[in-house]
Amino acid sequence: MTLAFMEDLNPVVQALLATLFTWGITALGAAGVFLKRELNRRLLDGMLGFASGVMIAASFFSLLKPAIEMSHDMGVPGWLPAVIGFLLGGAFLYLVDRLLPHLHIGMAMNSAEGLKTSWQRSVLLVLAITLHNFPEGLAVGVAFGAAAAGIQEATLAGAVALAVGIGLQNFPEGLAVSAPLRREGISRWKSFFLGQLSGVVEPLAGIIGALAVFMVRPLLPYALAFAAGAMIYVCVEELIPEGHSGGHSDVVTIGVMLGFALMMMLDVALG
Repeated sequence: MTLAFMEDLNPVVQALLATLFTWGITALGAAGVFLKRELNRRLLDGMLGFASGVMIAASFFSLLKPAIEMSHDMGVPGWLPAVIGFLLGGAFLYLVDRLLPHLHIGMAMNSAEGLKTSWQRSVLLVLAITLHNFPEGLAVGVAFGAAAAGIQEATLAGAVALAVGIGLQNFPEGLAVSAPLRREGISRWKSFFLGQLSGVVEPLAGIIGALAVFMVRPLLPYALAFAAGAMIYVCVEELIPEGHSGGHSDVVTIGVMLGFALMMMLDVALG
């Protein structure tokens, strides 16, 4: 996914290719189920921390910071679109979290969240990770749409860096779905299928994000902040608490630090 190749493409196609890449990394992580049935809980907690670190860094460096800079250029107080968009993104995920039936890793069926349903446990586990992946795909799509709109603060290199970072943290998320399913006696192929299925929403979200901001330029800073708010909500509400539930808070913290540092390096170096 070189910059020279991406530059000649429509922003929606750019977002689609980037989110297909992130989906592919999710599938690669899910394929780990073919190697081992049991996933070490300490390793899983570290992976969840790493994913959180990547998302937190991406929320600021790739989304909030450009949103604030764009607002100044548009003659709007820099904090206004960032605050409004950020809170709307969190509120949107809050509503989805309350309505969409889902079950977190290691939880009993009676701990399922969202509307009551008779869906199988495997479906609810997949939906929990799908809830994580939607804002990630949206963030990538918004980043490519912003770059295509010619905004100085939003670059194609920065959008690519965001896609690479999201892809890296999707690897443990794919494994975090498939491994527990396999442990519950589901076949390797079905566990893999359900694990990669959690990332299918990313290309759709990416296309929506790119279309929205490319077509309505004044919404760019709000859209960037919206994606950031949604990702921070996922980290604080889902990923970090899940990591701490395994009893390895030190590993989660180290994972967060490493993930943040890596995403910060990618964004600064490539953006």
